[in-house]
Amino acid sequence: MLSVVYSAGLFGIDGYIVSVECNAQSRIPDFELVGLPDLAVKEAKERVRTACENSGYRFPALELTLNLAPADRRKEGSAFDVAMLLGILHCGGVINYGVDFSDKCFVGELSLSGSVRGVRGALCMCVAARDAGIKEFYAPRENAKEAAAVEGITVYAVDNIKDLVSHLNGQARLAPVECDRAAFENATLSADIDFSDVKGQAMAKRAMEIAAAGGHNILLIGPPGTGKSMLAKRLPTILPPLSFDEAIESTKVHSVAGTLKDGVSLLAHRTFRSPHHTMSAVSLVGGGINPMPGEVSLAHNGVLFLDELPEFPKTVTDSLRQPIEDRRVTITRANGRVTYPCSFMLVAAMNPCRCGYFGHPTKKCTCSPNDVRRYISKISGPLLDRIDIQIELPSLSYDEISSSSERSESSETVRERVVAAREFAASRMSAEVGIYCNAQLSSSQIRKYCPMDDAAKAVIKSAYERLGMSARGYDRILRVARTIADIDGKEVISASAVAEAIQYRSLDKKYWNN
Repeated sequence: MLSVVYSAGLFGIDGYIVSVECNAQSRIPDFELVGLPDLAVKEAKERVRTACENSGYRFPALELTLNLAPADRRKEGSAFDVAMLLGILHCGGVINYGVDFSDKCFVGELSLSGSVRGVRGALCMCVAARDAGIKEFYAPRENAKEAAAVEGITVYAVDNIKDLVSHLNGQARLAPVECDRAAFENATLSADIDFSDVKGQAMAKRAMEIAAAGGHNILLIGPPGTGKSMLAKRLPTILPPLSFDEAIESTKVHSVAGTLKDGVSLLAHRTFRSPHHTMSAVSLVGGGINPMPGEVSLAHNGVLFLDELPEFPKTVTDSLRQPIEDRRVTITRANGRVTYPCSFMLVAAMNPCRCGYFGHPTKKCTCSPNDVRRYISKISGPLLDRIDIQIELPSLSYDEISSSSERSESSETVRERVVAAREFAASRMSAEVGIYCNAQLSSSQIRKYCPMDDAAKAVIKSAYERLGMSARGYDRILRVARTIADIDGKEVISASAVAEAIQYRSLDKKYWNN
């Protein structure tokens, strides 16, 4: 007898359907597994046999051959366990022969007791099943809410094999799992951190608001204790809320990486990733024998914060150049290519020198000029050129730190202006596909969407000639000026917007002599 049960595998963040074909013959009992399985899949034979017996079913004394199709694609992981056992039980008569498996997909790892354990990438697999025309998706209970976020398919939560067999035989039905869209839409940001916590640094706050409104990368430079990390950690609180589609995209990456927290089925807020400077380039951009997403992909639709930027190895920071430009990263291995999305905002922070006090008004810098130059040169010109805004944070005075009479704007107030600026820009660029913020504008789109008045043209012409600006630097200034104009609700870029944007690129001269 031949039985075909559908399961799903992962390739990058894309799922694909796997047909588990089980052939049973009345011969000498045997159990063969083919279809290019990896070690974890080969070991499924013992998990399946033991789980079957401990669930109260007799393992068929038949010659069993299981094929995982397509046979030319390597199968990895333990998500095929449930489908393999169901195919065997169907051939052995435990599951009624009349059960139709053609519109059902099963994923999950079996324990020796017969319970079903969670797997990575259930959301991606459910999307693949829906796209393949499958109507019902059966997932471990810990993955069911995650999979239920996919529209157009019915998701069932499975605790153990006995419950699943009873459901398929029509003896005791499982209840479908629904996605709680209201909980997603009503999710609120944590009140633990707020923009109003930051004392002083009005210019840096303004720069962070502009960066959030336009999706611009930003570099914060200043001595220790000036609030660089504090500002960076509060950036997600002023970014626009995640849309449902963005939440699905971000959750798919974290589902594949296995980094979803317990009880979290769908990411409701923009992610904030802050890796340590001892990380490798593979950890940052992704990779490995079985390519996994790196920090740039885990920060998709969110913020990637690199604190103490010069302490990162140069090979690591330079590996950011292509992901920043393309907003995706492709990892090539012998068994194929995997592409992960990585549309993130880069926030970098650094001291002006190794001791941290170069240019400080009161504290003496202990670094020699060569030490300062060597420290600063760890940041390559091409990477620096991809950072739209550079802002210097001065040391705070005692009055600024101790003052309690003035409370700065809250995250909610700033966020309202950011959302309004994004909506203003979106209405202008509604005809463009895949453009969500000003930082993504190409050179041709800059010429189309960044009209300037005569005074603004004169200002940028003067700056271009006086500062020896490159063509890329010219485009970067116009993108930032476009965002400043959006915050003010103006369609035409004014001279003041251009002058402010130029101010955010002035540190090239001071620190890098560019």
